[in-house]
Amino acid sequence: MNEIPEESDRISRRQILQWAGAGLFVNIAGTLLYDPIGRISMPANEAFEALLLSSKPTPEFPISAIEPDKLIVNSFRGTPTIDLANFKLNISGAVNNPLSLKMSDIQQFPLTSMVIRQVCVEGWAAIVQWGGVRMRDLLTLAQPRSGAKYVYFKSADGYYESWDLASVVHPQTLLAYQMNGRDLPKENGAPLRLAAPIKLGYKQSKWVREIVVTEKLLPKRGYWEDLGYEWFAGL
Repeated sequence: MNEIPEESDRISRRQILQWAGAGLFVNIAGTLLYDPIGRISMPANEAFEALLLSSKPTPEFPISAIEPDKLIVNSFRGTPTIDLANFKLNISGAVNNPLSLKMSDIQQFPLTSMVIRQVCVEGWAAIVQWGGVRMRDLLTLAQPRSGAKYVYFKSADGYYESWDLASVVHPQTLLAYQMNGRDLPKENGAPLRLAAPIKLGYKQSKWVREIVVTEKLLPKRGYWEDLGYEWFAGL
């Protein structure tokens, strides 16, 4: 969520070896540790969090556990005005098949729904039901190139975020357009927002309109991260 702070599962040794054998672990985790000329590009605690990321689903909650009154609406610059009739999601960068998708296109993908705990760096949490398209499905269609390792999310309000590719393709990372079984409210990021149980709230951008896949982590990593907050921000 484009929040304004007041200032899991662990993978087994067997999984690490499996990923390494497939090349995925080396490509993703290794790049988090070093840039092309060998300098450390990620603090040790963030690198350790990346190593603990599991591709297995995080336990979810029953619908009866939803806490609609506990979800606090935070925003970067207030709720932006978006022309929904002409809205398109653009996916570009290090992909073989750039995409420009209308909401009707996105809603043709299988709908994934999950009830998860949303955790904010401010210290509050809320159990919410999110529904939308899996980022994994969108990127499968976009076809990231072999060197792709990061994904940037740009929002209609000017907010920006970056994630590691492994987190983006986690089965519970959604680009959501529903909340608690209804259309996503404007103040919560309509028409599209990120939702995942594996990241803190400030990583979960609202009003997402552009996704850029990259091979390198750029100097501007994320709005709050560029002000000193942790980049990986895993749960």
